[in-house]
Amino acid sequence: MRITIVQGAFLPIPPVLGGAVEKIWFGLAQEFARRGHRVTHISQQHQTLKREEVVEGVHHIRIPGFEIPRSLLRLKWRDLIYSLRTLRVLPESDVIVTNTFWLPIIAPKIKRGRIYVHIARYPKGQIKFYRKAARLQTVSTVVGEAVRKEAPVLSSRVRVIPNFVPQFGCNRDIVREKSILYVGRVHPEKGIHLLVEAFERLVADGVCDWKLRIVGPWQVNFGGGGEGYFHALRQQSQKLGNLVEWIGPVFDTEALHTYYRQSTIFAYPSLAERGETFGLAPLEAMAAGCPPVVSALECFKDFVKPGINGWTFDHCASAGATNLTAALRNAITAVDTLPGIRDSAMETARVFSLTRVADQYLKDFEEIVAA
Repeated sequence: MRITIVQGAFLPIPPVLGGAVEKIWFGLAQEFARRGHRVTHISQQHQTLKREEVVEGVHHIRIPGFEIPRSLLRLKWRDLIYSLRTLRVLPESDVIVTNTFWLPIIAPKIKRGRIYVHIARYPKGQIKFYRKAARLQTVSTVVGEAVRKEAPVLSSRVRVIPNFVPQFGCNRDIVREKSILYVGRVHPEKGIHLLVEAFERLVADGVCDWKLRIVGPWQVNFGGGGEGYFHALRQQSQKLGNLVEWIGPVFDTEALHTYYRQSTIFAYPSLAERGETFGLAPLEAMAAGCPPVVSALECFKDFVKPGINGWTFDHCASAGATNLTAALRNAITAVDTLPGIRDSAMETARVFSLTRVADQYLKDFEEIVAA
């Protein structure tokens, strides 16, 4: 098949500046090419990357994009400009995969291929405009239900195909540090302030030989909460000294793997009821044998089973920090059951391997092309 993947306007491919969606489609594009398909990957131009090249069998075309703005209106405007630029280089294809806002609306008019919309976030009223799309694909059961609810007439075109995670293949006997790890954007909706407060309570209760390590960007142009939020967090954690480590953004997959492999517990206390759609970071941690403590968001229910391969806590109540503290304490003290939980976490992650997820996509592509 001729498969074209159109990435958004704000991050380049390869994912040298991070981005969960970018990481996923970068890996899938190479897997499709390995299987003999003709793959074109269109993404944002970046100063360190060539405008056009073929890498690992994938034809990369890079066009001018933008930094992420604060204003949602400006973001949509920039997405429109980028989508119009995309039309100039869009090749004839069997399937055109995109997660941009505007391309599924304007691309069907030029008839370059079947439009396959990748919906990586909760829908916000746009689904009704995608009537000419062949497929509306998303990554979790709860978001699939939200898409169907927003446009019932398009329900038959909705498919749920999960993200894949790298299979790190960790040795279960590896010696890990007594550390709690967070990887993701440093933003209020991710609940980092709850995590710091919960860790502070654990230390006050005598858990003084553990560390909290926070990996991720706070800068707005990387989706972070900005300098004010980051400064408040640093002030909040100051009394804990070097028990809290602020690592900053890490975009290299192998470097991230090192952090996952070193840590005993992964914490992901997201508060984003309508923003969290899959939870790639917790699943990556599970693949590395680092079982997660996650908030009780619906999307995590697709793979986190409390007490079996991880733990959950009630984040909705006013006692969110108290509940998180209790969940972390349970994880820290689970000496006897932790090896089994770790094994179960890795077994769960294997279901989300690149080859299995690519199989699902290719089968779906073939179905819409045949139709």
